[in-house]
Amino acid sequence: MKLLTISGSPHIHGGNSVPKMMRCVILAMMPALLVSFYYFGLSAVIVTTASIFACVFFEWFIQKFIMKIPTTISDGSAIVTGILLAFNVPANLPVWIIIIGALVSIGIGKMTYGGLGKNPFNPAMLGRVFLLISFPVQMTTWSKPGLPFATLNFDGLTGPTPLGFMKSGLSQGETVSQIMKGADMEYYAELLYGQMGGSLGEVSALALIIGGLFLLFRKVITWHIPFSFLATSFVFAGILHFVNPELYIDPFFHMITGGLMLGAFFMATDIVTSPMSKTGQLVFGIGCGALTIIIRVWGAYPEGVSFAILLMNAATPLINNAFKPKSFGKPIKIKA
Repeated sequence: MKLLTISGSPHIHGGNSVPKMMRCVILAMMPALLVSFYYFGLSAVIVTTASIFACVFFEWFIQKFIMKIPTTISDGSAIVTGILLAFNVPANLPVWIIIIGALVSIGIGKMTYGGLGKNPFNPAMLGRVFLLISFPVQMTTWSKPGLPFATLNFDGLTGPTPLGFMKSGLSQGETVSQIMKGADMEYYAELLYGQMGGSLGEVSALALIIGGLFLLFRKVITWHIPFSFLATSFVFAGILHFVNPELYIDPFFHMITGGLMLGAFFMATDIVTSPMSKTGQLVFGIGCGALTIIIRVWGAYPEGVSFAILLMNAATPLINNAFKPKSFGKPIKIKA
């Protein structure tokens, strides 16, 4: 007779559930998703739809025919992975490549370890990094924002991201002020709203902030990781900019470009792959922020959020071991 059921975390009983949390996350991503549809048109819709359906299909197929366990696609986690994966790729990415990314995200990043609650790495981040390494040309060919819901963008105009444009200019000996005067550099307000090239989910920092605040309001996430992630990135970038403003970008530029907001609110806060204790979450966020700026400034890639989060995912067991929460019911020593 089976008396105990062993399953993946979390084990705390409450009124919340995985499907409810996934629905909240999906709802929080809607502002950024709609902005990407607005700027990139039908190609963004196709890439997102293909990513979602591929993630759901691969999870269902692996559970039913390979693992031969009850399917869990109804919990919504595969849909969240599909949207997040789409958020991390260009709008003009060929559909067959996004399907490969979905297979890696679900098959290797999630189901290899037993499914939701057991994966050490964020599945969407793992899929994104795999595609970036395997298909660097396609993953770094960015569509320029065009007319809302225009024709397919697969063969449209392309251009560098703001971070890529800045990285390229600095490598050629230009100063930050010279690059900022370039014709391809958008104003900060346009960057905040989303008028720039980039992945689907990083074009509008404002939409991501709205979604992140919604998650905080609904208590799906806590403030510890987003705050420490963004604050560390801002302070680190600010120190570098103060030391040499013509060599290092100002911190506000780092905040509203690239995947920093997406990573801080939606990727690094993944309950499964982030530390359990509040102190551990602060350490985790600090590590993500520092690594992001280090990679952006001195690394080969103009963006560093994905690599930073995956590296800190790998460090999560050590962080959990170093900052263990007090055991429930543990007696308190009282000095006489």
